[in-house]
Amino acid sequence: MNKPFYAPLADRGVISVSGGDRRAFLQGLVSNDIDRVSPGTAIHAALLTPQGKYLHDFFIAEAEDSLLLDCEGGRIDDLLRRLRIYVLRADVTLEDAGTTLGVSALFGDGAAETAGLPTTAGTAAAFQDGVAFVDPRLAAAGVRAILPRDGFESGLEEAGFTAATAGDYDTLRLGLGLPDASRDMEVEKAILLENGFEELNGIDFHKGCFLGQELTARTKHRGLIKKRLIPVTIEGPCPEADAPVMLDGLEIGRMRSSRDGIGLALMRLEYLNKAAETGQPFTAGPARLIPRKPDWAII
Repeated sequence: MNKPFYAPLADRGVISVSGGDRRAFLQGLVSNDIDRVSPGTAIHAALLTPQGKYLHDFFIAEAEDSLLLDCEGGRIDDLLRRLRIYVLRADVTLEDAGTTLGVSALFGDGAAETAGLPTTAGTAAAFQDGVAFVDPRLAAAGVRAILPRDGFESGLEEAGFTAATAGDYDTLRLGLGLPDASRDMEVEKAILLENGFEELNGIDFHKGCFLGQELTARTKHRGLIKKRLIPVTIEGPCPEADAPVMLDGLEIGRMRSSRDGIGLALMRLEYLNKAAETGQPFTAGPARLIPRKPDWAII
């Protein structure tokens, strides 16, 4: 068996949430149940507008007296600003921990076992002066590790991991149909259920109120989903992000991220069914797109 890989994810940041009210503070804001987070469990969650539209998503793990948010690095200032609006008099301290902590993806055969974890989504444990957890969305996506920036490469290699690139991990992610933050979900427009958050363990409908909860619950119970983010095989050049997806001269969706002949596209469900019946091809510019339903998705 080949050694599993590690890939530093330079586009990810880390926020530390500390203080006695840290759990209650996040519980009223994010889409998942903070009470599930423990030294042995991490979760995936999102922050929405009051109208239920996507703003940010992140992984939440516990480390000593803090909750660590593995978040989109290029938008970390915006996330901190939005969270600080709700602190008020709560005993909560929010800090950008990215100068000392970084995020790596650990993936490939035996990645979880090499990190000392079972292959169960969301399982977490202390690891090399940081924390590692099996991706809470899908165990097949491997392990995420939040580690001190100094010397993490040598520590991972000594543990049995081989260096890879963020692009290698991105190819795995796309093949699994997993969205990557604002690359795939349009800020202030995307709806969680269009992007697989329910199937990917990113929403708890029993936890009580959170920002945007009313629209999210109404969308679920009324069956209002008309579009879905779908993995596509690309025959031809990878289309640019936001390129229109066409079917028989009609725009029925938009491309999101892609590489190496695979990508994600937000597509209208009625036309997915129509194309399956007629055999007509989807296109984006000169490329032909072949949609594929992920094993985990309920569509």
